[in-house]
Amino acid sequence: MQFKIQFYGHENIRSTHQKTIEITKDSHLTPSGDCIIGVNASSGCADLPISLKEKLKNSNSKVMFSIKVADHEFNVEGMGNENLILTHLDDIVIRKSEFMCPRTLAVKCNKASDLIPREMVLLLQDPKTKGTFTITID
Repeated sequence: MQFKIQFYGHENIRSTHQKTIEITKDSHLTPSGDCIIGVNASSGCADLPISLKEKLKNSNSKVMFSIKVADHEFNVEGMGNENLILTHLDDIVIRKSEFMCPRTLAVKCNKASDLIPREMVLLLQDPKTKGTFTITID
């Protein structure tokens, strides 16, 4: 199963957080949002298909994330969890930890926003840059 979310860059994208990656439907971003890699996203957690949410709520589900910007691609692996809430209207956060909140999409991820190549981050600092966040569950 695969689900794609479109998002855009923003001049305040820093992508320096060591534990999370976030995309948001919000259009505004302050420099303190250092895990956010995209704004104006086409979906938040609440918008995900029910069939995808059911797979995400399985602690044995392996989840793959692909972030594509221009010719660049960054891949992350994570896990589903039976305690996921998946109800936040605007945000999607993937985490290295097992912290749960309505924004959490996956836990135990192997990478965070600080590892995204700086060439990608520079592109994402342009509001005209379009990216794709793809969720794949086996």
